[in-house]
Amino acid sequence: MIKPLADRIVVKPAEAEKKTSSGLFIPDNAKEKPMQGKVVAVGPGRKNDKGELVAMEVKVGDEVLYGKYSGTEVTVDGETYLIVKESDVIATL
Repeated sequence: MIKPLADRIVVKPAEAEKKTSSGLFIPDNAKEKPMQGKVVAVGPGRKNDKGELVAMEVKVGDEVLYGKYSGTEVTVDGETYLIVKESDVIATL
């Protein structure tokens, strides 16, 4: 498993919608990139100007919303994850 450093978070993105509410199927190239996912790992936190560790606000298991173009996508053992900074998280659900 990925172990994030500092104030980074590993998120398992939610599945993109496969069909519209009216029942039309969406082709892969037209699917919206999900901006929601489940936190699977968190780093220890960031250090402030005094060198003190500031704890993370999100925890493993949280459902989060993040910016559309946030983070770095990685694939580990066939699973796709997104590594984002805590500041890229907009809200928890």
